[in-house]
Amino acid sequence: MSPGTAGMDATGPLLLGVRHHGPGSARAVRAALETARPAAVLIEGPPEGDALLPLAADPGMRPPVALLAHAADDPGRAAFWPLADFSPEWAAIRWAQEQGVPVRFIDLPAAHSLAVAEAGGDEDQGEAAPGSVRLDPLAVLASTAGYEDPERWWEDVVEHRGGAGPAADPLAVFQALGEAMGALREEYGAGGHHRDLVREAYMRQRMRAARREFGEAYAVVCGAWHVPALRAKTTAAADKALLTGLPKVKVETTWVPWTHRRLARAGGYGAGITSPGWYAHLFAARDRPVERWLTKVAGLLREEDRQVSPAHVIEAVRLAETLAAMRGRPVPGLTETLEAVRAVMCDGSDIPLALIEDRLVVGDVLGEVPDGAPVVPLQRDLTRQQRSLRLKPEAQDRELELDLRKDTDAAKSLLLHRLRLLGIDWGVPTASRGSTGTFRETWRLRWEPELAVRVAEAGIWGTTVLGAATARAEADAAGAAELGEVTALAERCLLAGLSEALPAVLRALADRAALDTDVAGLAKALPALARSLRYGDVRGTDAAALGTVAAGLAERICVALPPACAAGLDADAAEELRGHVDGVHGAIGLLDAEGLRERWAAVLRTLAGRDTVPGLIRGRAARLLLDDGRLPPEETARLMGLSLSPASAPADAAGWIEGFAGGGSGGGTLLVHDERLLALIDGWLVSVPERAFVDVLPLLRRTFGGYEAGVRRSLGELVRRGPGRVGASLPGAGAAPAGFGPELDPGRADAVVDVVRLLLAGARG
Repeated sequence: MSPGTAGMDATGPLLLGVRHHGPGSARAVRAALETARPAAVLIEGPPEGDALLPLAADPGMRPPVALLAHAADDPGRAAFWPLADFSPEWAAIRWAQEQGVPVRFIDLPAAHSLAVAEAGGDEDQGEAAPGSVRLDPLAVLASTAGYEDPERWWEDVVEHRGGAGPAADPLAVFQALGEAMGALREEYGAGGHHRDLVREAYMRQRMRAARREFGEAYAVVCGAWHVPALRAKTTAAADKALLTGLPKVKVETTWVPWTHRRLARAGGYGAGITSPGWYAHLFAARDRPVERWLTKVAGLLREEDRQVSPAHVIEAVRLAETLAAMRGRPVPGLTETLEAVRAVMCDGSDIPLALIEDRLVVGDVLGEVPDGAPVVPLQRDLTRQQRSLRLKPEAQDRELELDLRKDTDAAKSLLLHRLRLLGIDWGVPTASRGSTGTFRETWRLRWEPELAVRVAEAGIWGTTVLGAATARAEADAAGAAELGEVTALAERCLLAGLSEALPAVLRALADRAALDTDVAGLAKALPALARSLRYGDVRGTDAAALGTVAAGLAERICVALPPACAAGLDADAAEELRGHVDGVHGAIGLLDAEGLRERWAAVLRTLAGRDTVPGLIRGRAARLLLDDGRLPPEETARLMGLSLSPASAPADAAGWIEGFAGGGSGGGTLLVHDERLLALIDGWLVSVPERAFVDVLPLLRRTFGGYEAGVRRSLGELVRRGPGRVGASLPGAGAAPAGFGPELDPGRADAVVDVVRLLLAGARG
């Protein structure tokens, strides 16, 4: 028997109290285990994970990873136990496996903790006893030692602890921490964390079982806060009483990849740390950690085109060491290192420093788990497709540009759209910086560990991504309450290539369209259907049935829209309907139904010429007809003159102007080049009574304020010439202002035709 083992026999099991993530703690645990050589290692964690522990030795397992446990009948009810290379628990697991020593988890089973959470409790539930507080043990110890920052205290006493030579006692730090935590537990009891009492009772039960099997020759690696409770003399009956009656659920467990960012406290992880990337560096760098770290910083800044030389690195090292010496710290910590970086490499700026903190201090390292880890069939199919399409999950944001004319890119698009339909938002569509044609897609990808839970939840819909997305779409179509939900779903089905789900979606769409009498709802639904047909064309999907539904919907809108617009609408309702008119106009332009565009043009003429329709909608209808070449300029001027006549209410006339010339539709440019319309607006504006002018001014400012600066300047120049000059371009009114002609110049217009053709061809591509 080794001396360490004998020591354990004499004094009880070896209790190694740790902070859950820290390079100094991980090294100290490994050194203590090497010295004590226990016959077994018990670790704070759910016992359901025991069967998965052999995978920790698999070459394909690369931390950070997390043990995931979820309720078998509700995968969304889940909990994670993250581990990194620098986690003491991971160091203990790997040491035990290397030595062939049994290793087991001893915390309260996830079957109980998840059931307690479902019942409305948590680990911190309960009323604090009189005089007790819900405390952070490390904060109390740091404050007692005269430190304001618990992180700095922990770094100084543990992470940067020296004395690693042959004469050093590897158990000393654990004895000191155990005594400190014992004093805190005597003073504060459970410290407001009353669920810990139940967890500690279960740990003691597992320790009694280990004692019967191994005697006292075993080690326990757990949070330092628990050490005094595990050392306390309690009876098995008392612990059993605490555990009696706990709720329980059936759980499933697996390993999932984790990230350094999710280890950070800022990510909401209760046992998180502030600098996982820095800690990973300290654990990996066996010598000269500050020099190696600052070299990494210099490399990052050079990638961002900042001028950083080796001399900067040398000077930053000197400054960090000087700051540490002045503050009485054994070695430079993260605070001193970042201060040196800011002063020497960032010229005192916090902007590049923020990049360093994000990329290096926290970091986006994503772990990996071996193929042998248990997963739901859906996850296995997703992994297969990720590999075949070379879409590797990554923790950092990255943009993915897809050309849907290429088979591989089209397959990537289908996969990402199917995952979004399943609620797995690995990728999010974003605006493209290049071509905006329908053959192009841009995605922003970022894999978060929680997506593993979303995949498990989606597993109820099927065993493959395609099958699950199809089943989910059919279920959503059956449960949709509004027409807009079904039209949006139809669009998503076409984007995802779910041809088998389309019949069910189209049946639901036809049923709800037949029952929906609200013209606003119909108008809101049509653009999504038109886009769906467009996407179907791009992806080669047969969407003939969808086109029939869309054409029928458009016909109903043509019939119902004029009465709806003449029903005494207030300003807000008129603004909403104006938006629907724009949407329907664009959608009908995408539909190929025979005679539909002519019928829609007739509806617009009706709206433009009916006095009972609000001015906002009348003006918009006139502008759409003018842009389509269906309303002659003379008729446009006549309608504007009628709407801006003294008989019209000023507010209604201002609404007509906004509908015609506002909305970011190029109305300003139209007025610049058609002074006839500008003269009508100018004449109306100067005739508005003062009181009415105050009322319509906000509306006019919104209309004209939306123009580009150059357009506003040109309009101002035209109006500045005065009432006698505006409109001078009309026939018989005299010479046109400089730079403007009385009518279109065919020669100049023809010169740009070839360029316009190229632009349109690029947009389609």
